[in-house]
Amino acid sequence: MAVRCEDLPLEVQQGELVTRYAEYGDMAIRHATLPAGTDMGPVLQGLPGDRCPSEHWGVVLSGSIDVTHEDGAQELVSAGEVYHWPAGHTGVTKEGVVFLEIGPTADMRQFSEHAKKLFA
Repeated sequence: MAVRCEDLPLEVQQGELVTRYAEYGDMAIRHATLPAGTDMGPVLQGLPGDRCPSEHWGVVLSGSIDVTHEDGAQELVSAGEVYHWPAGHTGVTKEGVVFLEIGPTADMRQFSEHAKKLFA
């Protein structure tokens, strides 16, 4: 089964910030477009540790994102790079970013439901 990224169900749209999300069995997929200056911290407040509860594997398609992990380690993930982010991360964009991520459905759903409530 294949689906175009822009055909994934809309999860959140707030101005230029757009996320699309779908669940396929035990794994979920999210395509995210975050504009420059996006700080994920406020969206993550209220989740365990005020950080993302899911690990993700993915690829940055354009731009970059500064990721801070639960242990304080920081990394810049840029276009063309694949990544694994353990649960307990947050991120900030300086230039904006587009990425595709895959992770366990239950954990990804926890963030999805939380984000939908915030942006409803």
